[in-house]
Amino acid sequence: MADRSERLAAVYLVRHAFAAHADPDRWPDDSLRPLTADGIRRFQSAARGLRRLVPKVDLVLSSGFARAWQTAEILHEVARWPEPHDCAALEVGQSPASALEVLGGRAESVALVGHEPFLSSLASLLCTGDGDSLQLELKKGAVALISCDEPIGPACGYLRWAVPPKIFRAVDDGSR
Repeated sequence: MADRSERLAAVYLVRHAFAAHADPDRWPDDSLRPLTADGIRRFQSAARGLRRLVPKVDLVLSSGFARAWQTAEILHEVARWPEPHDCAALEVGQSPASALEVLGGRAESVALVGHEPFLSSLASLLCTGDGDSLQLELKKGAVALISCDEPIGPACGYLRWAVPPKIFRAVDDGSR
């Protein structure tokens, strides 16, 4: 077996599912804005499809914002991934470079549940060394896989795939 320095790290970037529209009257604190009932239902189906393609990850880190946290909980309940851990570095307004510090020395496969444009900028930083070079936009509920040579850092990896949630839902529908 190769030592840890020769293994690839898998970083799954998961954008939160459909949330309610921003409404300062209902949610003066946008971090409390939840997923919609339809967003929950559709992401549960996507998570079942994702489980067929990615049956296991070692660690799930999530933004503490309600919509990301609910998405991470669905991944735990439906995809059977580990319980999420709160990660302030993934919250809106943070720099993608802050996530690199969180990833350093972590498990071999880590799922990061968060927001756009943060996740796309992080993918760009991991793949190109620059947060703006890779033109990627994850739809709500989409997942991207970045494979990284260790140690984790700028330009350490490459984009293996980016899949919208409707593909995962189709995998779920096809398994019935």
